[in-house]
Amino acid sequence: MELQLKTRQDLKARALLLGDRLDLRAFKIADCLATTPLTLEVDVEGGVAVLFRYGVVVLFGVKSLDEVRFIETLKPLITNPYTAPEIEELEIHCGKPSLGVQSGAVSLDEISLEKVQVIADALSKNLVLSLYEKKVAGEFDKIEPLAQQLATHGKVSADSKTLLSKIGHMLLIEHRMVGRAEIGDKPEILWDFPHLGGLYASLEDEFELQERQAALDRKLGLISDTAQTLADVWDNKQLHKLEWYVIGLILFEIVISLFELSDKFLR
Repeated sequence: MELQLKTRQDLKARALLLGDRLDLRAFKIADCLATTPLTLEVDVEGGVAVLFRYGVVVLFGVKSLDEVRFIETLKPLITNPYTAPEIEELEIHCGKPSLGVQSGAVSLDEISLEKVQVIADALSKNLVLSLYEKKVAGEFDKIEPLAQQLATHGKVSADSKTLLSKIGHMLLIEHRMVGRAEIGDKPEILWDFPHLGGLYASLEDEFELQERQAALDRKLGLISDTAQTLADVWDNKQLHKLEWYVIGLILFEIVISLFELSDKFLR
């Protein structure tokens, strides 16, 4: 299929993170411009959508009404849809002498399917990072008072189940970033079009993908380690309680035994 966007000089890329997952199996290969990532036309004017299984849709040159209509068709395919999706926009200007990214806009000599896919890949990873940066910041705010309690009073009020749940949330975020979005990996399209590596590198620098992923990894590790430490403190506290319960039971049995012996002696 021919890419109709080639005739446009300026267009807008609009990325939306709609939910945890997007089931792409419903789309037929014959109806697609490409499959890795899944790319298809969504309107009669040649607007293009690039879909990612981790819940992101990137639209190129799609009008507002056509966007609403297309997103509506995707709703049955979305797992855990978000009430307020993450959104990122990027201006694309064609007919420029060189490729590059500056001030939130991409300059291209001409638009092509593979360039659309490279831009979509970078935009989608940027959205995933934005979402998880907010989630991790929220977990930081929750776990900091617990660490302060431990430092000040030598104990924590949260139970082991709550702390282990936080560790689970961090592991889940890490799994989604590495296993689904593959944020640290280059897009597969670069294997076939290595000359577009410069374009992707410019987008990677514009959105600071590597730096943000590294910072997020450090925060995830810190939160997990802190939660694990607090969980260990809680478990030790419960173990000490159990030891005192056992000692109490032993003393109680001794008292009962002494009482029975004294009763026999008095008889």
